[in-house]
Amino acid sequence: MFKITEKQKLNQQVTMMKIQAPLVANKVQPGQFIILKIDEHGERIPLTVADFDRDAGTVTIIFQAVGNTTKMLAQMNQGDYIQDFVGPLGNPTEFGNPKKAIVVGGGVGCAIAYPQAKALYNMGTHVDIIAGFRNRDLIFFEDEMRKVCNNLYITTDDGSYGRKGLVTDVLKELLSVDKYDLVIAIGPIPMMKFVSLVTKEYNVKTIVSLNPIMIDGTGMCGGCRVTVDGKIRFACVEGPDFDGHQVDFDELMLRNRTFVSEEMRDHTCRIGLGG
Repeated sequence: MFKITEKQKLNQQVTMMKIQAPLVANKVQPGQFIILKIDEHGERIPLTVADFDRDAGTVTIIFQAVGNTTKMLAQMNQGDYIQDFVGPLGNPTEFGNPKKAIVVGGGVGCAIAYPQAKALYNMGTHVDIIAGFRNRDLIFFEDEMRKVCNNLYITTDDGSYGRKGLVTDVLKELLSVDKYDLVIAIGPIPMMKFVSLVTKEYNVKTIVSLNPIMIDGTGMCGGCRVTVDGKIRFACVEGPDFDGHQVDFDELMLRNRTFVSEEMRDHTCRIGLGG
């Protein structure tokens, strides 16, 4: 059993929890994920790790309450216990040694972009973060993100906070005036697709964290298959990070829409988005 040591509502739908899981906390690295199950009758859902504290033995998860399991999880409180909390799964992000990097987060994806930016910043990399939200009420982690970057650019679709427009608008401006070694994009699939199209024009290495349908998280079910550089890859064991310039985003979007009605009625299994 794994204890919820802290709970915080970040906005109306998004919740942050810290889970006491010392074995996971001791090994997890940015980019990896866990699979949890609330109780013996629950489903397994994957969630990308938003942060971790090796000394305290805690792992931070951030999720959006969109399906039965995440809605149930959102109703749990500090002091409650989760039955299963398995990880770390997937491969940690391979950053290389970039001098300047841009980390782009979209919506709930900002929760996963945060540990990436934090790791790069602690490596001594110059980090610029672009965080996109639909409106001011949905913004979270602003203070946390400011602490792990040199510059934070917040965009909102309606212009209610920060700059009105898309993350790609800011991305184009930054790439047109300065040289960057790396771009990391995490968020909705269309956002990652268009970020990758922009960075390809400037020939900048781009890493995306993919969120295909996932069931077991060990590569056995094949549900998480994606096409990368014309080859079938399995995101749970070969990812979740891939070269954004090689991903077939159109196929990924099509596959992710396959069970939309069932997911909204019964459950949601999306890495990073909150199952």
